[in-house]
Amino acid sequence: MDPVTLTTDRLALRTVGPHDADTVYDAVQDPDIQRWTTIPSPYLREHAVSFTDQMVPDGWADGSMFTFGVFLPSGELVGMLALTMRSLGVGEVGFWSAKQHRGNGYTTEATVAVSRWAFTDLSIDRVEWRAEVGNTASRAVAERAGFTLEGTLRSALNNKGVRRDCWVGSLLPSDLGLPSTAPYLPAPASPSGA
Repeated sequence: MDPVTLTTDRLALRTVGPHDADTVYDAVQDPDIQRWTTIPSPYLREHAVSFTDQMVPDGWADGSMFTFGVFLPSGELVGMLALTMRSLGVGEVGFWSAKQHRGNGYTTEATVAVSRWAFTDLSIDRVEWRAEVGNTASRAVAERAGFTLEGTLRSALNNKGVRRDCWVGSLLPSDLGLPSTAPYLPAPASPSGA
């Protein structure tokens, strides 16, 4: 698939390439990004070059991962967001925000925009979000974007060689007022006390 560009009222979401390597490298020097994401730590310039020059275009080309740089209209990098295909009709969203842009709702706005695109253009029926237990900033973004927190998965996330518990949540097309591509039959409500 060829990369697409999405826009919101405040943001431009586009693929990143070789010209963005230094900007990505600089943003990811933030210790919080290295702590809570699965990117390499320490994060070296060659990691940024590999990401922008190979990983991002390869993901778009083979349809395995759709990565967007989140930019202000001025061209300033706000963060990064990727939708990784996990199974038929299911993608997992992951994101980080540049330190100076946190708390402005940009990542929530980008998450909703990419999820809406995935539901309407990719025939996705479920977007999952996962974050290590304790990553309250990521959880707040997911909840503001409309994700339903589904629980905690034990030892489900590997961050730099250490197995960790993670929260998991989901966003369905109906959460954004959109139809699903496949019928959805929710489990019946269980009787009280069951």
